[in-house]
Amino acid sequence: MSKFSLRHLEIMAELPEHTTLGSAASELRISESALSQSITAIEKIAREPLCLRRKAHGITMTASGEYFALMARKIIAQVDELQATFPHQDGQLRGPVRFGCFASLSPHVIPALLEGFPPLHPDLDVSVRVGTHDELIPALNSGELDVAFVYDLLLPAQLGKQVIYETEMQVVLHPGHRLAQLQRPLELSDLVDEPLIMYDSTPSTGYVMQLFAAQGLVPKITASVPQMILVNAMVGRGLGYGLLMSRPNNAELSLEGRKLAFRPLRAPNYPSAVVAIWPGTAQLPARVLALIDYAIIAMNDSWRESSPGN
Repeated sequence: MSKFSLRHLEIMAELPEHTTLGSAASELRISESALSQSITAIEKIAREPLCLRRKAHGITMTASGEYFALMARKIIAQVDELQATFPHQDGQLRGPVRFGCFASLSPHVIPALLEGFPPLHPDLDVSVRVGTHDELIPALNSGELDVAFVYDLLLPAQLGKQVIYETEMQVVLHPGHRLAQLQRPLELSDLVDEPLIMYDSTPSTGYVMQLFAAQGLVPKITASVPQMILVNAMVGRGLGYGLLMSRPNNAELSLEGRKLAFRPLRAPNYPSAVVAIWPGTAQLPARVLALIDYAIIAMNDSWRESSPGN
């Protein structure tokens, strides 16, 4: 029994992108007659029509042809994955690593990863995208990203997950604020009548509102802004306080160089974590696992370096 070849799959994966044989043949770098013969051979193996070829050389995929093309793309992607990964007898990882990072987390994660990881694996092609959960999770599910680093807050259950470091919510204040002078952890009741500069992003906004609602409180939101650096800049000018997750290498200065004061928040302040996430059904290649392992080491080293006494 005849079997489909990799070339057959490449042809069928390309066909839905074109409306004429000439265009498809040009992209596949073969003649129109050779392409037509290949389609006939593929349909003979499949035992049903996969595309309709009209007299004017137009082509239209059948429902079976569309399904064939979808499966062919998946198989070709897996073959490309193999070719990017093997052989690596010399110990070198090869191929693309596409990772995403939650926006407010990105200044604390991306520089550390891009400084240290690519030099360890020079044959990898590392790229990064910054966004919110609403942007990063669909990109993971569509295959545009291999992994994303986000807060472990309100994540879909079907995602794979690896903890990078533990964290929890803390309060950021102007150093001259009366609450910054207290030696005890702050409570939400201390903050409820103070102007809150809300970091407006999914899932951060919902998490903050849940913290207040759990105590029957409603925060006094004076501004909602889409960037954490803007929250800090406004706090640095004494316009209100902010709530953000504790993190390593966190400079106690605003973008304008104004001092900030960070204070712990008393329970209920549910512990969370920064995690690497990926589609739960995905088998992560060695190069992506290497990035996750490096992130754990790099970020926990940053925690130790920023701890008091170091």
